[in-house]
Amino acid sequence: MEILVIGIGAGDPEYLTVQGVRAIERADVFFVLDKGEVKQELVELRTEILERYAPGAKVVVGRDPERDRGSSAYVESVDDWRRRRGDVCAGMIARELEPDQVGAFLVWGDPSLYDSTLAILDDLLERGELEFGIEVIPGISSVSALAAKHRVGLNQVGKPIQVTTGRRLEENWPDGVDDVVVMLDARTAFTAHTDQDADIYWGAYLGTPDELLVAGKLSEVAGEIEQVRAEARERKGWIMDTYLLRRNHR
Repeated sequence: MEILVIGIGAGDPEYLTVQGVRAIERADVFFVLDKGEVKQELVELRTEILERYAPGAKVVVGRDPERDRGSSAYVESVDDWRRRRGDVCAGMIARELEPDQVGAFLVWGDPSLYDSTLAILDDLLERGELEFGIEVIPGISSVSALAAKHRVGLNQVGKPIQVTTGRRLEENWPDGVDDVVVMLDARTAFTAHTDQDADIYWGAYLGTPDELLVAGKLSEVAGEIEQVRAEARERKGWIMDTYLLRRNHR
């Protein structure tokens, strides 16, 4: 039994790599976690990819558990959510995948960057109830797509970058770096740093027909981004955005 974890890119079906296409062609069963009606577009993208590269494929859908986003114990709430996600995945694999078959999870962006699939599969193996091999196929992350859309490099010459979360950025600008890539920002943490001499390169729904891009001096465009972001979230019911902050030294 083998499980493929396939990065499918940040939103555009054409972000799928040739290696990703070959992996999809190998799989017998595809496992999908349904996030509900609000995020149905996320399922529809996977469906479009499968219709293009694996028509008639067997798709097994499980309900993604709700996560307690109001808990003050952030790490514990994420661990609990991943455990319950693992229970759903374990049930799908045990029921639907034969010992000689190959199963696959189609992962947004790249499986190595702020995605829980690999951690969940490792946990299932540690439980000892299932035995399977894992192969990971990298994908184009939202970070790569963001940089491409804005036609910028992520790093400045000889300088490091840091990829972090909105929760961390809200606490402080990371020490020792001028270039910060921010993901999973539910609270527009960039507004806490408008006193910085910095530029922002922001994007939402990257690679999709609803793609939004804003760039400029942080102190000048922060309000515009807040407004565009709020309107998009109201219209679609969800937001998926990423941005690069670049501090200037003149």
